[in-house]
Amino acid sequence: MAKKSICLYFEVHQPLRLRTYKFFDIGKDSHYFDDFACRTLVKKAAQECYLPMNALLLDIIKKNKKFKVSFSIAGELLEQFDRYAPEVIDGFKALSATGNVEFVGCTYYHSLASLVSPSEFEHQVRKQEAALESYFGATPKVFCNTEMIYSDAIGKAIYALGYKTVLTEGARHIMGWRHPDFIYNNDIQPRQKLILRNWRLSDDVALRFNQREWDQWPLTADKYINWIKESEGEVVTLGMGYRTFGLTHPVSSGILDFFRAFVDMASKDADLEFVTPSEAAKKYKSVGGLDVAEPISWSDEERDTTAWLGNELQQEAFNKLYAQAEKLGLCGDPTLWIDFGRLQECDNFYYMSTKYFSEGPAKIHNPYPSPYEAFINYMNAVSDFIIRVDDMVSSKE
Repeated sequence: MAKKSICLYFEVHQPLRLRTYKFFDIGKDSHYFDDFACRTLVKKAAQECYLPMNALLLDIIKKNKKFKVSFSIAGELLEQFDRYAPEVIDGFKALSATGNVEFVGCTYYHSLASLVSPSEFEHQVRKQEAALESYFGATPKVFCNTEMIYSDAIGKAIYALGYKTVLTEGARHIMGWRHPDFIYNNDIQPRQKLILRNWRLSDDVALRFNQREWDQWPLTADKYINWIKESEGEVVTLGMGYRTFGLTHPVSSGILDFFRAFVDMASKDADLEFVTPSEAAKKYKSVGGLDVAEPISWSDEERDTTAWLGNELQQEAFNKLYAQAEKLGLCGDPTLWIDFGRLQECDNFYYMSTKYFSEGPAKIHNPYPSPYEAFINYMNAVSDFIIRVDDMVSSKE
């Protein structure tokens, strides 16, 4: 009997924090981001999650050479680590040096560019590749878009950038009778393989681990491994935000102890093995094409893009920002391009959401009292940005 593979993927993401613009004089102050708040949040996340989890993974790998794990870390966050918590970079470098870690390609600014701007999307993908090479000497072979956003067309664009394998969500509404624990292929680019997140098993840890009202609480390692083994597929992909381990679920919940026990028990099980996404794509053949006409994601019950673009406020802000792309091309100003990238960070739009969320990924800390406040604050920044872009275009003319 062939071993069942476990593919572990962690998205490392830390939202940027915009300044509050209640007393902002548009056109005279272009310092959009709250450096103090960003530093505070990064340092808090480092102490409660990144550092202890990195240390745990390194210890696991030293004791178990067969353990494998993969990450996507947006370049903008790597910059924040450099500024505020360089010891986190050291931890990821130590993990990279083991040879048991795969860095997956992603967008540099954790953006939604793939939905609207092919040129900006390509720019960020290439910038991210350069960052991974610079920090870790790594060349990504697998791609995972922001929040696992994917469609047939987006997949085709990713393939054109050199990625033959994509990690995305095994959303129920696209799977039908099929199971996410197999490898599929892009319906319009058959040579591109799709590795699908098992949302139920992933969310059992990412969302429900610390929910005492959950009928399966407490989640133990042996129970979780049995669920994995009962899956009918070949490769079980567990995709989670790295913040699961220490922030979403505090260390006091036992989340790190659970993870260590899970890895230890799974490693000793003759029927299981850990693989990286590249290894999974190489080992398993596609069982068929997967038709994904409209974009999916790993967010909310709907598993679509409405968490960021589901209402008129979000759409207005999104369209206003990306409408500046053509004018930016005329400017050639690197500072404006950096501000443009940072304003694309998807949480800016997420804070404007008016949806009712049924599960916890939506419960990241929101600094605004209402979606309208988030919209006004963001649009003040964008309005100032537009003034700067127009002034630069005028000066060029």
